[in-house]
Amino acid sequence: MTKPARYDRIAFVASPSSEAQAAFGQLTRDFGNCNPKDADIVVALGGDGLMLQTLHQHMHTGKPIYGMHRGTVGFLMNEYSTVDLRARLEAAQESEIHPLLMRATDANDRVHLHHAINEVALFRQTYQAARLRILIDERERMSELIADGIMVATPAGSTAYNLSAQGPILPINAALLALTPISAFRPRRWRGALLPNTAYVVIEVLEGDKRPVAAVADHDEVRDVRRVEVLSDKTISMRMLFDPGHSLEERILREQFGS
Repeated sequence: MTKPARYDRIAFVASPSSEAQAAFGQLTRDFGNCNPKDADIVVALGGDGLMLQTLHQHMHTGKPIYGMHRGTVGFLMNEYSTVDLRARLEAAQESEIHPLLMRATDANDRVHLHHAINEVALFRQTYQAARLRILIDERERMSELIADGIMVATPAGSTAYNLSAQGPILPINAALLALTPISAFRPRRWRGALLPNTAYVVIEVLEGDKRPVAAVADHDEVRDVRRVEVLSDKTISMRMLFDPGHSLEERILREQFGS
C-alpha cells in the first residue's frame, strides 16, 4: 500500500489578478482543491499582499503556507512552477514566525486588538508631525519623538516598510524587533533601536487632539490613538515553506548584500 503524501490535500488560494487566476485554474485542475480547513497545506498564488492575507486567515490553524509568485512584489513567495509540485512541497524548508500583537487605545478609551506579521506603525493624520513618548518594558526611553511616525517591525517584515524607512534588515531567526522612526525631526539623528523580541513597547501620543495619530497593524487601522502597546505574541506560530536555497532566512541575507 502506498503511503499517502505528507501534503496530499492541498488548498489553493489566489489573488484576483488574471495571472494568479490563470494559475489557480490550472493547478486546481491538476491537483484538485481541498477545503482549507481539511487541507494539509495552503498554497497561495499571488504576491506578498496575498501571502500576508493568507497568513492572517490561517494564523490560528498551524497549517503550513507555501506561496508561489503570481503578483507584483514576491519577496515572501517561491518561484511559480507546476512541475513536481508535491515533490517541491515535500522538499520545502520551514520558517516559523510569530506575529506582533497591537493593543491600541483610542481617544474614546476604546481598546482595539490586532495582529501584525510585518509591522505595527504609527502615522500622523494631519500636516502636523506627531509627538510621541516611547517606553520599553515600562521604562521611559524617549520623552519626546517628533516625527511622521514610528514602527515596530518583525524580522519577516524588516525588508518591507521598515527597510524603506531606513530601518535595519533582521535575520529571520534573530530574537529581535526593529524600532524605526519615520522621518524623524527631533531627535534629528535618531535612527531607531534594536529591541529583544521579548520587549514590551508602549508608544504614547502627546497632544493627540492637536496632532492626531493613527496606528496600523499590517492592514488594520485604528485612528485617533492615544496609546499603543506592542509585543511579540509567542502563543501563535505560523509556518512558511520555501524551496531549498530560497528560504526566508537566505532571502533576508541576500537583501543585505544587494543581491
